[in-house]
Amino acid sequence: MSLVSAGGYSFGLLPCRSRRRAKAIAKAALVEARPRAVPALRKSSGSGSVQKVLVGDRADDLQAEARAMARAVNASVYSPELLARNYGSRPVQLLRRTLQILVALGSFSLKLLIDQRNGVLDQNKRKRAAELRRIFTRLGPTFVKLGQGLSTRPDICPPEYLEELSELQDALPTFPDAEAFSCIERELGLTLDSIFSSISPSPIAAASLGQVYKAQLKYSGQIVAVKVQRPGIEEAIGLDFYLIRGVGFLINKYVDIITTDVVALIDEFASRVYQELNYVQEGQNARRFKKLYADKEDVLVPDIFWDYTSGKVLTMEWVEGVKLNEQVAIESQGLKVLDLVNTGIQCSLRQLLEYGYFHADPHPGNLLATPEGKLAFLDFGMMSETPEEARFAIIGHVVHMVNRDYEAMARDYYALDFLSPDVDVSPIVPALRNFFDDALNSSVSELNFKTIVDGLGAVLYQYPFNVPAYYALILRSLTVLEGLALYADPNFKVLAASYPYFAKRLLTDPNPYLRDALVELLFKDGRFRWNRLENLLVQGRKDRDFSAKDALQPVLKLLLGPEGEELRTLVIKESVRVTEAVVLGAVIDTYNSMPDFMRSLVFTGSRRGPLLMSDTELEKVIELRDQVFRIWGLLRSSENFDPTLLQPILQVLQQPEGRILGGRVVGGITQRLAARLLQQVLRTPATGSASID
Repeated sequence: MSLVSAGGYSFGLLPCRSRRRAKAIAKAALVEARPRAVPALRKSSGSGSVQKVLVGDRADDLQAEARAMARAVNASVYSPELLARNYGSRPVQLLRRTLQILVALGSFSLKLLIDQRNGVLDQNKRKRAAELRRIFTRLGPTFVKLGQGLSTRPDICPPEYLEELSELQDALPTFPDAEAFSCIERELGLTLDSIFSSISPSPIAAASLGQVYKAQLKYSGQIVAVKVQRPGIEEAIGLDFYLIRGVGFLINKYVDIITTDVVALIDEFASRVYQELNYVQEGQNARRFKKLYADKEDVLVPDIFWDYTSGKVLTMEWVEGVKLNEQVAIESQGLKVLDLVNTGIQCSLRQLLEYGYFHADPHPGNLLATPEGKLAFLDFGMMSETPEEARFAIIGHVVHMVNRDYEAMARDYYALDFLSPDVDVSPIVPALRNFFDDALNSSVSELNFKTIVDGLGAVLYQYPFNVPAYYALILRSLTVLEGLALYADPNFKVLAASYPYFAKRLLTDPNPYLRDALVELLFKDGRFRWNRLENLLVQGRKDRDFSAKDALQPVLKLLLGPEGEELRTLVIKESVRVTEAVVLGAVIDTYNSMPDFMRSLVFTGSRRGPLLMSDTELEKVIELRDQVFRIWGLLRSSENFDPTLLQPILQVLQQPEGRILGGRVVGGITQRLAARLLQQVLRTPATGSASID
């Protein structure tokens, strides 16, 4: 639900009644959910006093939250069994609602069909879009949420539909103010005039589950947003989910092409919606979200005021801002929409892949651009979590996809819990190759998330996949995010903007899964793929949190660990190749820098100088040397580069395992250069053992 001040318009606040003022003041001595003001801390003497005040505030906050939880003890919880008991014995009500839905959507579909046959489909788009918005509104909260999702997808809906459906975000019909104010007093056990010094006479915004008022707390003068739940919302949502769940059973039983458990997906979504009905749970979600992600200065999460919160009333810090899809209004404040979109992408990646706790309903009404240029997240009713193993598997999966490693992509489905361990993934590899070879032909920058989802969806339908319920919410969150990005730039590609994050995590994360994925990516068929490392560094350093000091440290630890013998053999071989390339490259550069008469006197005048090498071998030497130098340049040019980052490597090499490895490398280099020198002295044709390959 949007706590936006409706695009900058100001709203008057209605002074609350002054009756029973003395009694109300006593009741209103409530504790806010934010720390005391800084000036109050300065009155304390010594850091110990300050710490005691902060600890006291935290204790008061926890007590206020506990009281809010007590007020919400009877909040509804999603239970399929309870829905079956409540609605299974109401055939008349079920039939009436089913007919209502079929008639509404059927008549709309019939109109579209008639428009198409008469050749006026495009001409009537605006009219039909408005009709669809009204139909969703009449059908209630469940269909309003469906419309909210469609309003963020310009690649699915025409512009006319996007504009109309976007009004569902915060322009829904309101319920009577008297009912809302009565709900506040009933839920909090206090009169309005004992809580607020003023409150807006009508809602600032109305959404699917409730409506929002702007008020000023009497206790502190703080401007807040007060969200009040719609009356009878539990009954309406419960009936719809009972019907939808019945459709899910029919799909599971009779639609063979869909292998996913549709009922499980419905139950997952329904449980999230029911959590939205408990505003105390939403407040706890907001607090956790703020703790995890509001450490970045460009992300804002409003505070919760627990003593004014219950199961059906939520009081939050008021946020001034403009919805993220209102490009003109945002740019009129001197802000850049793409900067805000990128902030949203980076925060969403942290949500999905770093901590695993993510906002599952990021429609335009829930993302605001503040006048200070911050991105404010609102409405924390629908949240979800990504299992830890799946987070790392998703990172590896994206990197494997970009690098066209389809065998590794197929194996990722085990870690993602899409396939049971006994399923053979080898038949899946050609299907992945057939789609992604074509999709990746342009570049990563040309891929959009919908392309990936559609391609994977085609594979999912053909093979025995079982998509976990949480994954549907991840897809929904990412597709909504891409839809918001497309508002700002029709050519924007989420994958191109997010790949630096994936590359950074792969280079720096010590998690064993990602470490093994990095080794697998860099080494193939006994050779080190320097182009892959260069690409990862080029992309990874675009991420603002990339640290050159941390890059490749996980691989270094594995290299000298007890499980790194195979990797050590590969590294020794590659170190010999690189050293030879650097030495031979230096010889060639020295020769080329000589004056012509010296080269003709000392050597034959050939561009190879003293080296007996084919043109192909010479090119490979120079290419390898230059690539290694470019990679070193990428590390050195990083903002936080410090020569001391080599210190851990030197310290490791001083350990017994490191000295043994160093000795093996030196021995290999000596043998390689000796063979090369002997070859030059005898002037024999190049052999395989001396080749740069």
